[in-house]
Amino acid sequence: MKLELTRDLPEHRLRAGDIATLVDFVPHPAGGEDGCLLEVYNAVGESIAVVAVPISAVSALRADEILSVRSLAPAT
Repeated sequence: MKLELTRDLPEHRLRAGDIATLVDFVPHPAGGEDGCLLEVYNAVGESIAVVAVPISAVSALRADEILSVRSLAPAT
């Protein structure tokens, strides 16, 4: 399943709007917000990051959205 990041992750050079593949859902160990494990790929399919984020940091892709390309530059 593909998901969209809803916030910047500057420590991984990722930005809101980047697309990631869901690897797994992860329960919070102390009862806080559950999370998900994501893998992010570059435009040619090479894995560039595996990140754990809270579920609120992603949203499902919609049919009325279109993908675009950007350079892997530091997030602002």
